[in-house]
Amino acid sequence: MLHRLLGLLGYDLAIDLGTANTLVSVVGEGLVVNEPSIVAVAEGTSRILSGGCAIGHLAKQMQGRTPQSIEVVRPLGDGVIRDFELCEAMLRYFMRKAHRPGLARPRVLVAVPGGITPVERRAVFNSTQRAGAREVLVVPEAKAAAIGSGLPIAEPVASMICDIGGGTTEVAVLSLGEIVASQSVRTAGDAMDRALVDYLRRHYNLRVGTSEAERLRIEIGSAYPLEQELVGEVRGVDAIGRLPRKATITSEEVRESLAEPLGRIVEAIKHTLDRCSTDLVSDLADNGLVLAGGGALLPGLDRWLSEQTGLPTRLCGDPLTAVARGTHVCLEHFDRWRGALRSGDEDL
Repeated sequence: MLHRLLGLLGYDLAIDLGTANTLVSVVGEGLVVNEPSIVAVAEGTSRILSGGCAIGHLAKQMQGRTPQSIEVVRPLGDGVIRDFELCEAMLRYFMRKAHRPGLARPRVLVAVPGGITPVERRAVFNSTQRAGAREVLVVPEAKAAAIGSGLPIAEPVASMICDIGGGTTEVAVLSLGEIVASQSVRTAGDAMDRALVDYLRRHYNLRVGTSEAERLRIEIGSAYPLEQELVGEVRGVDAIGRLPRKATITSEEVRESLAEPLGRIVEAIKHTLDRCSTDLVSDLADNGLVLAGGGALLPGLDRWLSEQTGLPTRLCGDPLTAVARGTHVCLEHFDRWRGALRSGDEDL
């Protein structure tokens, strides 16, 4: 009764706390915040610049172009909190941006990776609570992505989701509203960018930042051979002469650099399938695999995964917001999905 009363007096927030981006939606309104999970601080301190506002878009503009006295950092890495103080400050900032009039603090539902440890989950719970939540609940990202993608997970048939984010890839098979088998690997968009950085250093003696690698991956990267291969220009620092230099790289080379992280994602999918019954796998032969998350936007990834796994593969609508949409649905229809949500002390 107390929670019902507070719900009438306050408001509810659904948060997709991602390594690359944080999305916040308000029940009854939809998505209201979509910003990078980045904070700019004074070097060697936790003091956030611009009066505590150098977070999200503003901090992203500073990335790679700051003087030595300024650091642009990510409070999260591989889908989990790395800097508790900065993560709390970032959450508080985003929650204030999403603030709606009310007498009570908001109830908050946060999507978390399936492979998160109890200690890491407790860190999410504590940081969100200190940021201003009256009640904190968590939901597995894979389940949220499946709901946000419109999969019929409540039906007695198998549905399979592969959510490729910035820090983690979540693979799960769901049936009758529950996760039957799942695999969470800390290989996703960031790992692809690091692989491209390493490739350029080895083959071109060129040092580039991850933001430049991300730009190149988005512009000419692919998982499957293109009908017309592309050429891109990359800017960096010569590893020997330490002077600025440009290089020309082809889409075939970018694809070669992504082979290892993509291979780990395929292994996660196959490992999940191995843990399913033959009846569930036969369902998937018809229903296929659905891709979500920003990493799923890599051109040709659906076709390449279909060849590697034998499953029909498709991209969900608006994959960047699939987890946020699913988290919002869980909170908007709280009574229906209450059994799928957990507090900070409960096991996922």
